[in-house]
Amino acid sequence: MNSATSPPPVESAFPVPRRVALSAPFGWLRAGIRDLVQAPGPSLFYGLSFALAGWLIYFVFRFALVYAYGLAWGFLLVGPYAATGLYDISRRLEAGQAVPLRPTLFAWRGNVGGFSVFAIVLTVLLLLWSRASLILFAIFFSSGLPSVDNLLGQVLGREHWDFVLTYLAVGAIFALIAFSISVVSIPLILDRGTDAIVAAIASVRTLLANPAALLLWALLIAALIGIGFATRLVGLIVAVPIVGHATWHAYRELLAPGP
Repeated sequence: MNSATSPPPVESAFPVPRRVALSAPFGWLRAGIRDLVQAPGPSLFYGLSFALAGWLIYFVFRFALVYAYGLAWGFLLVGPYAATGLYDISRRLEAGQAVPLRPTLFAWRGNVGGFSVFAIVLTVLLLLWSRASLILFAIFFSSGLPSVDNLLGQVLGREHWDFVLTYLAVGAIFALIAFSISVVSIPLILDRGTDAIVAAIASVRTLLANPAALLLWALLIAALIGIGFATRLVGLIVAVPIVGHATWHAYRELLAPGP
């Protein structure tokens, strides 16, 4: 009789997070800068697109800056999805391929289902943050929303410190949710064709496996984007490509290779 043999075990397709050093985010940034230097044209196109979107929001809502601030910061919640083209640029550079702009604009076509579901999730999160932002202004400025003139002076005044703390706390909650489900999600959906749910779970698991390093990574992202905002959005033209490319390299280091 032939002896029965069991089939070899099949490697799980679920992404496996890896632990990284606390200093890893600085390496990701260096790799992001390198990718920007190697493909400046396509990379800066995406940075300019982010800046133009911010300027458009300001232009449309310049007489209602409360809405503009909520949408501008909320727009960053969907930034990981909008930077898909930057991840594709880094992937092409990694493979030694040419990097024309046009194919990167349609990188999402390789996994329409995964990208669509994740886009819906981020859009809902953006809408919830925008609504929460307006509610906070309405609660703390019951006598009327701040006027366009000297908006920051009115909001940051000593009598409104409770508003500032609450606004930052609520914003931090939304930012944490967005960050936790998108640390590696979009690069994973792009690279392996993973569905949105698995990608989000893998992202949360990656965050739990590397809380200190990814907290540092979040602070570095916030610092770069903050510089972009402080320079009237001009700095976003460079900051966004660096962060986008660096996110791809973070994904490569944070997840074990797939089967």
